[in-house]
Amino acid sequence: MYSMEKVLGAHEARRSALEVSENPLAGGVAWIQGELYPLAEARIPILDQGFLRSDLTYDVPAVWDGRFFRLDDHLDRLEASCEKMRLRIPLDRQSVRKTLIEMVVKSGIRDAYVELIVTRGLKFIREYQSYENSLYLMVMPYVWAMPPQLHPTGGKAVVTRTVRRTPPGAMDPTIKNLQWGDFVRGWLEAMDRGAVYSLLPDGDGNITEGGGYNIFVVRDGALTTPSRGVLEGVTRRTVLEIAAAKGIKAELTYVPVDALYHADEIFICTTAGGVMPITELDGQPVGGGQVGPITRQVWESYWEAHYDPKYSFAIDYE
Repeated sequence: MYSMEKVLGAHEARRSALEVSENPLAGGVAWIQGELYPLAEARIPILDQGFLRSDLTYDVPAVWDGRFFRLDDHLDRLEASCEKMRLRIPLDRQSVRKTLIEMVVKSGIRDAYVELIVTRGLKFIREYQSYENSLYLMVMPYVWAMPPQLHPTGGKAVVTRTVRRTPPGAMDPTIKNLQWGDFVRGWLEAMDRGAVYSLLPDGDGNITEGGGYNIFVVRDGALTTPSRGVLEGVTRRTVLEIAAAKGIKAELTYVPVDALYHADEIFICTTAGGVMPITELDGQPVGGGQVGPITRQVWESYWEAHYDPKYSFAIDYE
């Protein structure tokens, strides 16, 4: 049984062991143009269009307890995003996989946040025929979008009033991107309103997503999550698969903002933190103001899935 307490306790033990490591890469490692660097020493060219114009796409898989989770699903999405952006990954897929595994092994990190970034490179898009795209890889200790100590009690969120999600006609949300102006404004509003997490509407009365996380609403034992204007999250997919396996009704659909105020439970989800309960919305308790039974069941099944060979594979640190 992968209870919330057991999962978080085991992670804390692995984190504490990592903190006393003498490995110079234990704090993170970056791959830039075929060379490895301690993450804090990594540098990119200032003229890279990814930096200057956010002309890039990226993806974030993770390693948990020494196992890579859904790596190929993340690579599939990265390749699809590159095709939509007319970007070319400089390395073939097997080389990317091999490099990432080697980086994790050399760092010794057993719970890792892994990021792959493909940028336009050093030339403008109008020089399409001659530019060469750049690839940057990073491995670092696992990042929590919601601190683990908050998971048992849940986080505070708001539905934003001053900002809406950038519409799909302006930026395709299925391409994982770093054009986060709306998300940053949402976080600032959440902070001003005494919360942490911002849930962005689409301007037509529906909820979309937040900065890097999908949204799930639980009502009468069933799940709903927005189908349009959002990233097609790998964690979201995992939650939907868990629901199907457990006989929990789940639907991809338009989710009215009003549905959040009548929810029994709300949670958000992302690779960086998994399933994250929201127990306060706009200053009012969600349901009973505690982590609900459906959220806890999905939470525990999500972390259990990290040990399922269907989803993950063990890394040989030797």
